[in-house]
Amino acid sequence: MKGQKGIMKTPQFVESRPQSAATYMHTQREKKTGSGNGVFYQILGFGMIVVLIYMYFGGIALSSFDEVPTLSFVGRNGTQFMLDGKAFYVNGWNSYWLMAQSVDEDSRPRVREMLKTGATLGLTVCRTWAFNDGDYNALQISPGRFNEQTFKALDYVIAEARQHGIRLLLSLVNDLNAYGGKNQYVKWAWQEGLGISSSNDSFFFDPSIRTYFKNYIKAILTRKNTITGIEYRNDPTIFGWELINEPRCISDLSGDTLQEWIEEMSAFVKLIDKNHLLTIGLEGFYGPNDPKDLSVNPEYWASKLGSDFIRNSKTENIDFTSVHIYPDQWFPNQEFEDQLKFVHKWMVSHIEDADTVLKKPVLFSEYGFSDTMENFTLLNREKMHTTISNIIYKSAKKNKSGAGALVWQFLVGGMKEFSDSYGMVPYESSSTDSVFIKQSCRLARIKGWTHIMKVSNNFVSKNCGKEY
Repeated sequence: MKGQKGIMKTPQFVESRPQSAATYMHTQREKKTGSGNGVFYQILGFGMIVVLIYMYFGGIALSSFDEVPTLSFVGRNGTQFMLDGKAFYVNGWNSYWLMAQSVDEDSRPRVREMLKTGATLGLTVCRTWAFNDGDYNALQISPGRFNEQTFKALDYVIAEARQHGIRLLLSLVNDLNAYGGKNQYVKWAWQEGLGISSSNDSFFFDPSIRTYFKNYIKAILTRKNTITGIEYRNDPTIFGWELINEPRCISDLSGDTLQEWIEEMSAFVKLIDKNHLLTIGLEGFYGPNDPKDLSVNPEYWASKLGSDFIRNSKTENIDFTSVHIYPDQWFPNQEFEDQLKFVHKWMVSHIEDADTVLKKPVLFSEYGFSDTMENFTLLNREKMHTTISNIIYKSAKKNKSGAGALVWQFLVGGMKEFSDSYGMVPYESSSTDSVFIKQSCRLARIKGWTHIMKVSNNFVSKNCGKEY
């Protein structure tokens, strides 16, 4: 939980439009040098009009995606992710804003810069939002109605990620209010006179809202990318799907309501898409009937949220589970060293559960350290990142279920309004970058999948010495 993480901003951009076809034709006519070349220039002008129109409505210059790298689907074998027959461990990041920043041409270069930077650091997976419900530049304007311009922005994110060898973990809805969230679905149902409860949690049990969300899932999974021509469900650029970011259903502390929703929605996803991995989006809190409720959970409140790490993660159609790590928010008054001790206990506990009980990979899909904490220093942040990386590395060496981690969050320059106190701009601190580069090298070496890095500018050969 990070409070208001991912709050939607409404940036102001200078309007920029392609030259109109009519203007282009007039310009070509003015450039003619003689009557003998008139027909030639008319044909040339007409051809360029066709190209401009295609570029305008396609939303991207064709030359940007001339060569499409070949990728394989990431799969699972027991407690490990698999890629091309080898165990695959994740070192990656969160940039929730990729689709939002791809809508406008002026901000779109930020997306390419971010994905290119991730590849330069040897990172392989980025988690980002594949939703924006009823907000500024909404993807889903109302139930079943979509903004094609925003959908093309998501097309661009996927196509650009493929160019850099980055896979995407795409989240489908927010439990929080940012970018619409489950609260927006409840509002829609009430506006249409279909809602059976005004409770925010009716997202999980209202039949009409469940139908809204299923329709959304189907629209996303069967979307044909206007740039690559590949349906999302058939695109290996997508690492996997996340049902919902940080689900909580505090109106039913038994956990039955959320569990039934997870079972129904996960089965629906798999009915449409059997290619991709699926996770829930859990924070990792143990339920009230779990013995780790008091011994491992941050505090008593963590078991009173209607979620249950073990029970939820056991769901048949869930391929891997997720855990978030925010000791700075859970223990704001603790000494930093005590927070680090909790991180170790928290991660080891979930890895052991994934190994022995769930028999599935566990991805630590969010972790961070806020610069608003009293004990914040850049060195402390790097120590926390190193602690998390080391635990993943040790798990990988032992063929355990600790499948990787995704830091919250990376930005590019000029995006302070998106930072939420956790944001980092790679290359602003070489010592911070070295933590991620080192982890990328260690994970690449340990399982022999250096060939995977070829798309990422031959990362291993350029950055990883024998010490890794």
